[in-house]
Amino acid sequence: MTHDVGPPGEGTSPEVLALAKVVARLRSEIADLEGVSASTAVLERAKGVLMAQEGISADAAYERLLERATRQGSTLMEECWLVLGRVGPGRPPAAPAGLAVPAAPDRGARPEQAVGAGGPCDGPPDEDGLRPLLARIAECLAEARDEADVAELLRAVLAEAIGVDAVMIYTVTVAGSLDLTGHAGIDEELSRQWAHVPPLSGVAALEAIAAGHSVWLEDPAQDARRYLLIGNPPERWPSRAWVPVPSDGAVRAAVGFLRTRPGVFDAGTRTLLRQAVRLCGALLRAFGASGGGAAEGAAAPDAAEQVQRILDVLSGPAVLLTPLRSAAGEIEDYRIDAAAPESVDVAGRRGKELIGRKVLETYPTVAGTALWEGYQDTLATGAVYEGEPFRYHDVGAGFPQESVYSVRAARLGDRLAVSWIRHDTSEREIRRLAELQRLGNLGWAAWHLTTDRVVWSDQVYAIFDREPALGPIGLEELPRHVLPGDREGLAASVRRLLRLGHPVDRPFRITTGEGVRDLRIVVEAQTAANGTPVEVHGFFQDVTAQRDAERALRESERAALVQRGMLQAERALAARLQSTLLPIPEQSLELAGLCVGVACTPADSGANVGGDWYSAIELPDRSALFVVGDVAGHGLAAVGTMAQLRFTAKGMAITGSALIDVLRRLNNLLLHTDAEPSATATMVIARYQPEDRRLTWARAGHLPPLLLRGGRAGFLPQPDGCLLGAAHDSVYGQAVIDLLPGDRLLLYTDGLVEEPGEDIDLGLDRLAQDALRLLGSGTDEELARTLAGRRRANRDDICVLDIHLPDEA
Repeated sequence: MTHDVGPPGEGTSPEVLALAKVVARLRSEIADLEGVSASTAVLERAKGVLMAQEGISADAAYERLLERATRQGSTLMEECWLVLGRVGPGRPPAAPAGLAVPAAPDRGARPEQAVGAGGPCDGPPDEDGLRPLLARIAECLAEARDEADVAELLRAVLAEAIGVDAVMIYTVTVAGSLDLTGHAGIDEELSRQWAHVPPLSGVAALEAIAAGHSVWLEDPAQDARRYLLIGNPPERWPSRAWVPVPSDGAVRAAVGFLRTRPGVFDAGTRTLLRQAVRLCGALLRAFGASGGGAAEGAAAPDAAEQVQRILDVLSGPAVLLTPLRSAAGEIEDYRIDAAAPESVDVAGRRGKELIGRKVLETYPTVAGTALWEGYQDTLATGAVYEGEPFRYHDVGAGFPQESVYSVRAARLGDRLAVSWIRHDTSEREIRRLAELQRLGNLGWAAWHLTTDRVVWSDQVYAIFDREPALGPIGLEELPRHVLPGDREGLAASVRRLLRLGHPVDRPFRITTGEGVRDLRIVVEAQTAANGTPVEVHGFFQDVTAQRDAERALRESERAALVQRGMLQAERALAARLQSTLLPIPEQSLELAGLCVGVACTPADSGANVGGDWYSAIELPDRSALFVVGDVAGHGLAAVGTMAQLRFTAKGMAITGSALIDVLRRLNNLLLHTDAEPSATATMVIARYQPEDRRLTWARAGHLPPLLLRGGRAGFLPQPDGCLLGAAHDSVYGQAVIDLLPGDRLLLYTDGLVEEPGEDIDLGLDRLAQDALRLLGSGTDEELARTLAGRRRANRDDICVLDIHLPDEA
């Protein structure tokens, strides 16, 4: 579709006239370039077909076309069309983005090499499979009008062959940055975001162009540490390749291939991508040479380079402008051909990033202004232009709405040397300084000692909670405004500062309407030649929050130390009570014909002792009573409950109470204790009758006894029994077992078998295996103590009774 633009009316503003000239010139350039690119594309497409069909280089393909044209007596373009007419079947009716992409030839193609079979092939094409793909690319090049068409062509052909999802073409500019000249498979937002890439380190496309070799990115996590990855998020393309466009001179472009699937580019895929870029290389170079851009009408390289070398050593902003004239000689625009390092425009572009940019295309609101007219007068008359400050309205999002500049322009040959001053920079810095003071809760101050002039920033008045109308406080007056406890120390520091010039860095406190504030003063003196202080400058900082946190931390540490001391004292007392109430025999006990081993081991860590206990006594009827119990919790309360249960159980058993009656009454005892909540405990109790070697036992939520008999280990079946103190009207059962000579019965607490995060059954199995192993090794005299000592880290108390019926003589 063509849009005709009529001549502007007489009332048209100068800005519109200037922009209309730019638009007309660009359209004329586009029309000329379309004709050039069409002929170039036909030639490149024919060369590509020969390269793919005969496996020859681009130069050899060109020579082959010339030779055929000479032999046939035809022109080079006629021979190109003859070669293209002999390529494959026709094109499909639909093609992406208006670009016709022919189907893959069917003759001789293997199924896995046929494109359009429903997805990417299982593997990259081999050497035989490269030719059909390259021929398809070469066949389509004639219809490519620009880099965008080339990118879409490559994506369409390579998507199904090797899984390429997006293609990006970057061209390096005069300033060394990258411009996105063509893309396919990415959205418009991403293309705008990455349309211009500054000459930064860590850009893979720039590295490929500078080094002249391909860059393969196949490990996103590792690549992200070295390169600036394109994408939002970058993990969108886990594998990507950047292939430089071959050139006889310096490489100026690179093609990026991005895939959403992970994996490496194997040898076949890498060869395919390099040859595909080589096929498109001449066409891409032709687009770049005819694209106008930054290189069009460029100044003589030696002149621009000489000016640039001068600007590189200058301070402040300065640029060299070259006028761009129409065929009639009128100035239509200016191009920046050199820039000083400190040159920064309204969009934040700096130094060499400005080179190659055109004034009206980059800063369109300059058209028709006094600055624009001043440039033209300076070129015409040679008079230096020094304009009044003017306001430039920014058009880019994210920048101030307007900035104020003073510009100076002088003629340099047929160009302009332009420098400027940005007046709103200081105001912006002042705003940033104010924000910095507010966020850091500090403010600057200066005392001019020779003139008695004192200057405070606004934040200092806020820190002192002082009205600005009252003015700042002098250094000598400052100690009178602090708390009495800090007054003398601050006054001494101020005297040393004023007399000797010693810097001051000390805290002090003041009283405000909101209470006491902790402040810090940091100042130093500037002295005259004789060493006398003439000016003092520094800052005040409100450190109240920091001091409050420090005081709270000290109080917390003090409370923790007190609590630790109390816990240690309680542990020592509980340990003494435990050792008094629960003496541990140094050797085995002889009870009712049984040999009984005892082991009680405290926990390795923790501030409190536990409530594990045992009883092993002979009853009045010459039977033996065995008890092992464990009170929940630690400390004095647990030791007290342990003592109460131990002595109560012994007393009831001595008076002849049945085992289940003992458990039932102990349960009621804990339920009616004064402690809140009531304590709980587990317990196993057994009575042994020596005349018939019968052991009767009952349990209250305790682990089952372990019987070792005849080289085997097994846990006794458990009768009913809820733990003590858990519920009213709990029912307890009992079981009976007859011991045989040589039997060993282990009663123990849960500290012997439990491990954090482990199922209890694993601990019970481990206990059985350890006990059998120890008996097999001959360690039977100290079985209880050996089992307790084998625990690597006792997180709980351990109590073990080893009841052994000796072998008969």
